[in-house]
Amino acid sequence: MQNRLGVVGILIQDRKNVADRVNHILSEYGYIIVGRMGIPYKDRGVSVIALIVDGTTDDIGAMTGKLGSLPGVKVKSALTA
Repeated sequence: MQNRLGVVGILIQDRKNVADRVNHILSEYGYIIVGRMGIPYKDRGVSVIALIVDGTTDDIGAMTGKLGSLPGVKVKSALTA
């Protein structure tokens, strides 16, 4: 299966309770993560993580699926064709 380049946006509304699980999942899929930027947006009470990924659609989908299943975590991705 061919690798795809993409961007994954993660919005965390309950950082205190899910940060460890989010970081564990990101570490598990570290082999497809090219870059990561995290911003705590205190005015809104959320944290935002932006990822650049390079992997198969199966790997990217598995990672985003696990992240999106966490309570208070929203995930969106955009991949190249």
